[in-house]
Amino acid sequence: MEIFEGRKLVIATKHHKESVIAPILEANLKVKCFVPHDFDTDTLGTFTGEIERKNDALSTARQKCLLAMEQSNCDLGIASEGSFGPHPTIFIAHADDEFLIFIDKKYNLEIIVRELSLDTNFNAATINSFQNLVDLVKNVGFPEHAVILKSTAPNDNLVVKGIQSWELLEKSFHKLTTNNSQVAVETDMRALFNPTRMKVIEKATEKLVEKIKSLCPECKTPGFGVVNSKSGLPCEWCGLPTNSTKSHVYQCQSCNFEQEKMFPNDKKTEDPMYCDRCNP
Repeated sequence: MEIFEGRKLVIATKHHKESVIAPILEANLKVKCFVPHDFDTDTLGTFTGEIERKNDALSTARQKCLLAMEQSNCDLGIASEGSFGPHPTIFIAHADDEFLIFIDKKYNLEIIVRELSLDTNFNAATINSFQNLVDLVKNVGFPEHAVILKSTAPNDNLVVKGIQSWELLEKSFHKLTTNNSQVAVETDMRALFNPTRMKVIEKATEKLVEKIKSLCPECKTPGFGVVNSKSGLPCEWCGLPTNSTKSHVYQCQSCNFEQEKMFPNDKKTEDPMYCDRCNP
C-alpha cells in the first residue's frame, strides 16, 4: 500500500517473532521490517511468573509496541501478546489467545486483530518420576517444542527454561529432585521455543494484513473493520431469530463511517439444533 511503502517498521520482540511477521508485512505492505537492538519484552511480564504482567494482553501489546517505536525512533510498529488457558466457550480445551497491534503515528492509525486458536500444546503438571515426565513431554511435541522445569521445594526458585534435548531434560529433572520428590513441568510458550504458537502468530499477521488492506468506503483509511456483531440469524425450520450472528458492523476509526454487512458467515439460516424453539 502506498502510505506504507518504503517505510521502516519496528517489530517489538525478543523471541524471534519477526521470522513469521516480517515476510508477510514486507510482501504485502512493502515496508522494511527490523527488530530493535537489546529490546527486553520480559520487563512487561514473563510466562513463568518471575515478572507479573500488570495489564491485559492487548494493553501489554500496545505498551510493548510504543516502547519499541520510541526506543528505535520509528513511527511505524507492530507487537503481539498471547495468553494461554481454557477456551472461553469450549471449557475442556486449551486455547492460544493472540493479540496483534499495528500502530502508525504518522497517520494516527491503530489496527488490532485477535486470533483465538485451539491449536496449542499448552500444558502443565506436577510429576514425581522421570517416566511421567517423558510421557508428558512426548504429548506436547518435545523436543521440537521446549519445556520448562521448576522446583516445587519451598523457597526454591530454581527454573530451567528452553529445554529442547533429552539430555538436558534428564539432567535438569535430577537436579531439581535432589531435595524434593516432585517437579513442575510446563510447555515453554515463548514463540521461539514453540512452533505451534508461532504458526498462530503467523495466522494473526495474515488476518492483520487483510484488515489493513480493508479501506473505508468513505475516506479510504486502512483498517475498516468489525466493531460489533448482531445476532438473529433465522432458524431454517421455524424462521425465528437465533443467537447466531446475522450481521457484522464495520466502522472507520478516522471518519467513523459505519456499514452493516449481512450474513458474514455465508449463511442465511441457522441449523435448527441451535434454535431455542426447535431444540429447547
